[in-house]
Amino acid sequence: MSESTTPIGFVGLGIMGEGMAARLLSQGIAGTEGTPLVIWNRTGSKCTAFVEKFAQENKVIIIKETAREVIEACGVTYTILSTPEASKTVFEGDTGVLAGVSAGKSIVDCATLAEADMQRMNQAVVEKGGRFLEAPVSGSKGPAAMGSLVFLCAGSSEVFEEIKGSGLVAMGKASHFFGTEVGAGTRAKLVVNSLMGTMLAAFSEGLALSEAVGLDPNTMLEVIGQGAVASPMFGLKGPKMVVKDHAPNFPLKHAHKDMALASDMAKKAGVEYSVMDSAEKLYKSARDDKLADLDFSAVFEQVHKESTCEFSKKRIASSDNKE
Repeated sequence: MSESTTPIGFVGLGIMGEGMAARLLSQGIAGTEGTPLVIWNRTGSKCTAFVEKFAQENKVIIIKETAREVIEACGVTYTILSTPEASKTVFEGDTGVLAGVSAGKSIVDCATLAEADMQRMNQAVVEKGGRFLEAPVSGSKGPAAMGSLVFLCAGSSEVFEEIKGSGLVAMGKASHFFGTEVGAGTRAKLVVNSLMGTMLAAFSEGLALSEAVGLDPNTMLEVIGQGAVASPMFGLKGPKMVVKDHAPNFPLKHAHKDMALASDMAKKAGVEYSVMDSAEKLYKSARDDKLADLDFSAVFEQVHKESTCEFSKKRIASSDNKE
């Protein structure tokens, strides 16, 4: 079935999914009488709020009672759930994704899961006559809303060809196809996210050291931005980190989950991964120390908590006094 001639489904309107689904509407891929957007979310109120958001634009959005009904109504359905546990429950439940799959249905899963999870889902969909494309995304809440995600795909080449010029273009700035072996897209995503988390951990330590030895952190952010180590992530996160603004765009608990999966992948592959393993341990400490639901930039606060310098002690004390 072609994405452009049937209803398009979207399952999961969380931090990422809401922005992605909105792009399908704003870019004209879905939301018309001929191609309505059919949605479902575990928390139903998010679906209602999503419809209300587009009420003045006359977009055709249909809310279904179950994920199964979304799949049954659509040729192509995008899914993105926040955790492996949520993905498994929604995929395998009696009223879940798999229950709605039949011949010709296409599932595009954009979550970051373990490689084995994606392979299991692919096998289950194919056995029922459906098609499966793993398409984990590189990017967070902001890029999702702006349509600048990067899709890392593997699985059905037919599905990829059908949606790369429509849905994937609407939601992302680039899409890559790593072959028909499901799991390759996940491997690519875990490499990217593990590197990203490690970079931010190192950046946090460097910024904390700057503060501890009396350097103005904002001046140091300028210096870092002007040299070979400049990074869009540092430029975006740095000023917020200095003022303790860790409103979640990519929750730390999700960043840690990806880094732990990458560390496991490295062990199985026999690759020396000690630097990234150390960063994973720092994120685990942060997650366990009540920073899980903040942005992954909150690893900066964990660096200060584990430091013994006077600056870090004062910073932590000031945070405690505000609680």
